Amino acid sequence: MKALILSCNTGGGHNSAGRAIAEAMTWQGDEAYVMDYLTLAGEGVSRLVGDGYVQIVKKTPKLFGLVYKLGMLVSKLVKKSPVYYVNGRMAKYLNQYLKENPVDVLVMPHLYPAETITYMKRKGMKLPLTLAVMTDYTCIPFWEETDVDYYIAPHESLIKPCVRRGLPKEKLVPLGIPVSRICRREISKEAAREKLSLSPVKKYILVAGGSMGAGDMKKMVECLLKATKEEELIIICGSNTKVENQLKKAFGSEKRARILGFTTQMNLYMKACDVLFTKPGGLTSTEGAVAGIPMVHTDPIPGCETANRKFFGKLGMSVSARTVKGQVQAGIRLLYDAQASDKMRENQQKNINKMAADDICEFIRNHIKEGGA
Repeated sequence: MKALILSCNTGGGHNSAGRAIAEAMTWQGDEAYVMDYLTLAGEGVSRLVGDGYVQIVKKTPKLFGLVYKLGMLVSKLVKKSPVYYVNGRMAKYLNQYLKENPVDVLVMPHLYPAETITYMKRKGMKLPLTLAVMTDYTCIPFWEETDVDYYIAPHESLIKPCVRRGLPKEKLVPLGIPVSRICRREISKEAAREKLSLSPVKKYILVAGGSMGAGDMKKMVECLLKATKEEELIIICGSNTKVENQLKKAFGSEKRARILGFTTQMNLYMKACDVLFTKPGGLTSTEGAVAGIPMVHTDPIPGCETANRKFFGKLGMSVSARTVKGQVQAGIRLLYDAQASDKMRENQQKNINKMAADDICEFIRNHIKEGGA
């Protein structure tokens, strides 16, 4: 089986989900490739879209939230949005690529290529099996105007909301959000700490800003240092070097704060630490739940992250508060309340499918064997 996974660089979560599926397929002997499909129109197009999105999220998150709300309104009022028509322009590039590089299945952990596929289908272009993979715990605007063979939903409780938005129930398959094998590996807290050269007896608080290092991390670190005495902080800034430098300038001499930029060992830090403070991105939250770390959701980027925080909180998989001070207090309570932490881990294990990547691959393989479309 040969799979092409189409994503684009608007945040790291979509690409992480795509890589997790490709990894699972490759592990099982199939061929799978992850592509930033906007590069088919040129590297400049990919950079323009990706950089524009990232800058809006980092610098004006409220504007992003406004655009998200506007998108929800537009999706109710029009049959086809501007998003559909803009992404429809990618059809000629993708169609030519597929003619030259045929595959058995197209997997889309992002809305944009799903819009392109929809345009291609309506223009009668030949397509293999197509799957969209939702990477947030909500039905974001414009999924309902897409037309693919199946939609992989993050949780069974989201089926009804998706159907109300217009997605066909028979196309919705609640297998979860895929995470990599390394996130799923079983390793004890003690072993993880040894690998990271951390103390076996100290309390560690992990602060993460997601792939973009978004949110007011400086304020969060200030509050955590004031509210704690002996506990140590590990701060992951992601790819946001500006935030990393800002934090190092402010807290570089603080012995209890370890400030890191991008890391490939996030899974180990989640296993090693006692509580996680993170913005409610779909992938980061899923990875935290798979790791089984008590979680405090910080201020979301308005839109889908607001829904993610609500979803996790409702099912007892995280806690949060309206203010940074309240979030810090909630985290410290988790840090020293073993019963509450254990219950949160239990809820995470019950509601999050850590084997989603393998299950998605198995679903694809069975469908192709059966000759369905």
